[in-house]
Amino acid sequence: MNKNTRVDVAVSIGTNINWQNRENQQLIDALLALKNSKEAEAFLRDLMTTGEIEEFGKRLEAARLLSKDIQYNTIIESTGLSSTTIARISKWLKGSLGGYRLILARLSAPRNNSGQILNKNLHHRNSTKLGKGLSLSS
Repeated sequence: MNKNTRVDVAVSIGTNINWQNRENQQLIDALLALKNSKEAEAFLRDLMTTGEIEEFGKRLEAARLLSKDIQYNTIIESTGLSSTTIARISKWLKGSLGGYRLILARLSAPRNNSGQILNKNLHHRNSTKLGKGLSLSS
């Protein structure tokens, strides 16, 4: 999928983010330039407020729990997120872009002693089950 196709898909599912503008492209490039968790911590702390970092962490945790078929009430209790936010996360978890599914699969992938993912072609697998009938497809 080329860059323009990703944007077309994003627009078709209801987002109005312009990924091609200079600022958004710079943000993507900055994230891709991070080399380790210490660099990521430093950059994210400079970029976002403590509350924003905590909110994004909770959203990722909610996606992880949803992928394991955990009930909304349990997710609300453990994350403090609203049912509306969890419903939105569920929608994106099931959505065609697959961002949550990709990251959840990579986070659960086997790693070597250095922490590197052993299966670097994870996104090329035909299917990885992620609960609730979701799968990561190429």
